[in-house]
Order: sequence, then C-alpha cells, then structure tokens
Amino acid sequence: MNSPLHLWHPFTNAVLDPKPLRVVKAEGVYLYTADRRKIVDAISSWWVNLHGHANPRIAAAIAAQAHKLEHVILAGFSHDAAEELATRLSKWVPRELRHLFFSDDGSTAVEVALKLAVQHLGNLGRPEKCGIRCIE
Repeated sequence: MNSPLHLWHPFTNAVLDPKPLRVVKAEGVYLYTADRRKIVDAISSWWVNLHGHANPRIAAAIAAQAHKLEHVILAGFSHDAAEELATRLSKWVPRELRHLFFSDDGSTAVEVALKLAVQHLGNLGRPEKCGIRCIE
C-alpha cells in the first residue's frame, strides 16, 4: 500500500533509520512480516503485552461492543459501557474520590489534570494559583 503522504514513525530518524518492518498480521506473542518473518513482539502495548495479539475473547468483546456503539464523546453524552466501567473501577478508588475522567492517552490525562487543578483553585478564589509554570 502506498500513500501520498509520508508516514513519520515515532522514535525514528527519517534519514538515517532503515525502513520499518511491514507487519501483515499478529497472533499471540508473534508479529508476521510481509517478507514472511516471525518475530517475537517484545515491545507490545495495551492488553497485547498480557494477552497476546488476536486474543479471541478480547476480539469478540470488541466486536460485540462495536455492533452496539464504537465511540461517543462523553461531553454531554453517556452510555452503558462507560458507566459500567466506572462502576467496576469504583471498587478500587478511595471513597472520597467520587469523580472519574476517562482519557485516551497519558499526555491528555496530564493536560486534563492541570486544567482541573487550575479550575479548582479558581473556584476557591485563589487566582494567584491559577497559572502553570516550570520550576527549575
């Protein structure tokens, strides 16, 4: 597959690094490349590092959810899957923490945490604490 746009791969030097390996499928702990190599996926991410690629139970759960609803933003909306997860997570959250914010990645989570802190201090009437600055 050729794209009119150049895909910039993370953690690479576009000039010096070799071309990335083209993965055509994955199963368990293995990645399979276009040139028929079988490689142990020692990097993995998300659930893959625990449950392997193409895990039938996870794939079935994703498919079942996608047949109902793939995604809806939680700004002004809600849905059963998000509320069920929040209920299940509440068993491990200290009782005094009664709010939950779902984030899609670490940088967004940090951004939201900073915004929440600024808003909280603003609500308390502490404008001197409503800025974010680097401390050296």
